[in-house]
This record gives sequence, structure tokens and C-alpha cells, in this order.
Amino acid sequence: MGVWALWKLRPPALAYVLLVKVTAVVVIALVIATTPQPGPRALRIFAMLALTAGLVIIATSVSIHLRHEVRRNPWIIHIAYLAAGILTLPPNLLVLLLLGPALHGVLDIRPEPYRWMFTTAATALAAFAARWVIGWNHPRWEPVLFVLAGAVLLLVRAAIVAIGLRLRDPEASREGVLGEPIDVLLGIVAASLGGLLAVAVDSHSASALLAGPPLALLDIACQLPQWRRSAQHDGKTGLANAMHWERVARVELTRARSRTQPMAVLLLDLDHFKRVNDELGHLAGDAVLASVALMLRSSVRKGDVVGRFGGEEFVVLLPGADTDIACTVAQRVRLSTASLSVPAQDTDGSHRELDDLTVSIGVATTLRFGYELPDLLVAADAALLAAKAGGRNAVTVA
Repeated sequence: MGVWALWKLRPPALAYVLLVKVTAVVVIALVIATTPQPGPRALRIFAMLALTAGLVIIATSVSIHLRHEVRRNPWIIHIAYLAAGILTLPPNLLVLLLLGPALHGVLDIRPEPYRWMFTTAATALAAFAARWVIGWNHPRWEPVLFVLAGAVLLLVRAAIVAIGLRLRDPEASREGVLGEPIDVLLGIVAASLGGLLAVAVDSHSASALLAGPPLALLDIACQLPQWRRSAQHDGKTGLANAMHWERVARVELTRARSRTQPMAVLLLDLDHFKRVNDELGHLAGDAVLASVALMLRSSVRKGDVVGRFGGEEFVVLLPGADTDIACTVAQRVRLSTASLSVPAQDTDGSHRELDDLTVSIGVATTLRFGYELPDLLVAADAALLAAKAGGRNAVTVA
């Protein structure tokens, strides 16, 4: 355990993660110690829920391994059958359903086990909170409480995890902490499916098996947001890749044309970047690209669309920007680049501090070149070449 990345966390994050885990362990111990022995009916319902969940977990894990893929988000199906358990099982059997996440942790290799254990602890606390809302010893099957229990399960879990992510990385994006709307929607679908599963097993425990195919389909569906994000974003920088950026830019330009609003495009190229790769190695080059991407996010305005076109070339779309605003943003980016200091290692493993980075920027606006994206990019590229020819570390307007 001493080699886990857990011990490399920032102190506030480390304290919070340990607190959540310890709290979950204490609560689980109290639940097991204080809950009466379950009856035969509760055991039958548990057996069918556990069998269904186990079959789905094993089947989907085997399928993913056979396709040589990596599971992105297995928590949706856990939410589904835990929601059913919250409504139908005594608390001590609900604890045993948490072995499902443990099974996933065994079947799917996790590079950071502490994160998996932390999320499991958060899920356990959220499940107990939802059970308390609907009735600890005797759940009340009322429509309002059904909805409230599902909301508590999702919101408490999301809040615990989000706080941990924010403490771990205060600079993380909102999507990185809270997830995207599609993630929220999938969570609601999972909780709703869990409610329907609870109604089915309450009338006939063997009905749980009928939920196997929908659970497997939901497990596949919950991978789609991750695949979409991978297809839309550059792997080294996290910025929009060229294809996704162009798609967004065309939509924004069409909207701007209909409203007669100005827009601008910045085309950026890191000066002498090839020298970094040749002299220090590509890992050092990747560190520079990642640092520049973070700098760009913080230097542009909210609503600006930043992408990586490839190599050392970046592009920014500025909605509502005239020439003056575009030049102001471009100069801010240029100065921020010059002030960067990027820690890196060269090919010999020696530490280097790269603090001589500069960028050349070409600016093109719709006020002069219209709303066709190819025209704007050609103009911005010509301005970028002029900035390079004029000595680099400059902003040139087309």
C-alpha cells in the first residue's frame, strides 16, 4: 500500500479520502451489528439481485476483455441494482450488494486502487443515506419517497466524489469534477431502472433475471460518453481535436452570421518547438504541450473554443470578438506563454526547467473575411506566417 498514489495526494485530499473510507467502514460495521437477521424472503430477493448483478458484471467484463478495450465507467449498473436493494432488502444485505463494485475491481485492472475504494465508500454512504430517507427498517413505497431516495443516492454520491476530486486537483475543469449532462442522465436512468427492478422482485424474486439484458445494455450505453470524449479531444492536451473543433466552429459561425455578430480565429504556433523534441526528447515536448493547453484555458475568455490542430499548433475561436478583443486575448496568450516555466526531464533523466517558450499568433476576424471557416483559417495562417517571418513571439492581424 505504500506505493499507492494515495500517499502522493495533497494533504487536504489525503485527509478527506481517508475520512470517507473510515466513515464508510464504521457505518458498515454498525449496520451489520445492529440489523436483525434477514428472513427467507429477503434472502431470496438478495440471491436473485446478486445473481443478476454478478452475471451482468462478469459477462460485460469478459466481453470488454475479449475486445481488448478498457472499461470507462462501471458505476452505472451498480447504481441500478443498489437502488433496487435500497427498496427491497434489509440494511445488512444491502451491505453485501456492495461486493459488486469489489467484483468489478477484481475483474477490471485499476491503476489507482485507492480511487476505486474511495468511490465504493462514497457509494456505500450514499446508499445508506437513501435507505434512511425511505425508511431504515421498513421502507415506505410511496412515489414521492421513491423519487427522493433516488435523488439522495445520486446527489450524495456525486457530492462526496466531487469534493474529493476538487481537493485532489483544484485546477480541474467543471466537467472533470461534476461530469457532463449525459453522465447525470445515465445516473437517473440507472436509478429508475433500479426502482422498476425493485417492483419486479417484490412481486416475484425470479423476475430479477429479466433485468439482466437491460442492465447489460445500460452498462454498454454508459461507456458511450467516454468514447465520445475520447473521439472529440486530443489525448496529450485534453483540448478539442481538429475535427471536433472545426465542427463546433462551423456551428458557432452559422449562429453568429444569423445574428450578425463578430467572431475571430487565433492560430498559434509554438516557436522552435522542434528544438525541444530534438534536444530533450518527446516526453519533454509532451510536457510543454500539456502546460500550454492549461495556460490557454486560463488565458482565453469563458465561451472561447480552444483546440489543438496537431504538432505544436493550436487554434482558438472567439465568439463575439472584434479585432480589438481578439488582439487583447492574443497578446494575453503571448505574454502568458513567455512567462511559462515547464518542469521536464531530458533523455538522460536530468531535470530541466523550460522557461524560454514563445508563441506566434495569427488573427483573422469575420469583419474582414466573412463567416466561412476555411477563409478564416487561411487568413489566420497567412498572418501566422507573417508573425514568424517578422521574428516570432508576435501577434499579427490578417
